Amino acid sequence: MIPPPWRQRLQQQAEQRRTLGRDRAILPPAGVDFCSNDYLGLRRDPRLAEAAARAARDHGSGTGGARLLRGTTPLHDELEAAVAAWKGTGACLLFSTGFQANATLLPALAGPGDAVFSDALNHASLVDGCRLARAGGAHLGIYRHLDLADLAERLAAWRASAPAEGLALVATDAVFSMDGDGADLPALLELCERHGALLLIDEAHATGLLGSDGAGLAQLQGVHGRVPLVMGTLGKALGAFGAFVCCDALLREHLLNTARGFIFSTALPPPVVGAALEGARLARAEPWRRERALAFARGLRDALGQPDLPSAIIPVPVGPDAEAVRLASRLQTMGFDVRAVRPPTVPEGSARLRITTGAHLEEAQVQALAKALQGLRPA
Repeated sequence: MIPPPWRQRLQQQAEQRRTLGRDRAILPPAGVDFCSNDYLGLRRDPRLAEAAARAARDHGSGTGGARLLRGTTPLHDELEAAVAAWKGTGACLLFSTGFQANATLLPALAGPGDAVFSDALNHASLVDGCRLARAGGAHLGIYRHLDLADLAERLAAWRASAPAEGLALVATDAVFSMDGDGADLPALLELCERHGALLLIDEAHATGLLGSDGAGLAQLQGVHGRVPLVMGTLGKALGAFGAFVCCDALLREHLLNTARGFIFSTALPPPVVGAALEGARLARAEPWRRERALAFARGLRDALGQPDLPSAIIPVPVGPDAEAVRLASRLQTMGFDVRAVRPPTVPEGSARLRITTGAHLEEAQVQALAKALQGLRPA
């Protein structure tokens, strides 16, 4: 029996991925963790497990509905208040995932007569949010990575012909997940204020890790509480699951009424919320965790001759996709869980090893990986 054309097409696409070295598979964790986003080592902390169990006993294993349909418990309100206070904003709204938050809030804010400007290396969730906003009638501008002069030109050109009430929304990762570099938030804020634009930053890889009490890159760079829209996640440094958007009361009310991903999604389960509350508490109360993770990252960068960056992400550029896969596989056989990142996650020709450090690691493990990388790095 001849397979239908659509199956033939899928088979051809699968073969093309294999030829390019871009076929993916779900690999179980094995070896020392140098690839997760568990920056503070909280994912397996028994205090989070106990907080989750206590929340399950008190509030149940699930919520039974969306936040607007009986899906809210006192824990949800408590977590939103705690995160808003931590981020220095007036309000907070929980989302099920960071991807859902970014893909949801951009089209909820920008439509016909508005514009979205996005850094060229933003996370896929922001990219898809921009695409949805464009599909809804918003203008979309992609500015060169961290190039604020390019952004300023695009903002000025759009504003010259835009309606007076038009919203310009600038979206950027705070820490870029594949490169480990960070945005210049003070300069971005000044630029946005000059052009009457709204700034959204994604602090998924900064929350819990950067700043005097782990509040994020905005705190580290001296603009804590000044960024109008701050997205962050609960499943990376905080060791739980879920996401949030911090903002003022007006923006929260707007998102609560218009963000389809929020309105039509079942609320986070109480055990997850309980664990996130404990993770956020520990992130502030135990600064040694972020200090340890960042010190390990600096040590690896020094060993590889890389400049320091405000993150625990260390990219090792490789280039060819197949070579990145080969090197990652070799490191895995040596006991280091390192993964290869290939297009379309990163631009063509820039396949790499994405290495992360966390408080759960030991100094000897980091030194051993540094030695292994020095022996494996391609020319």
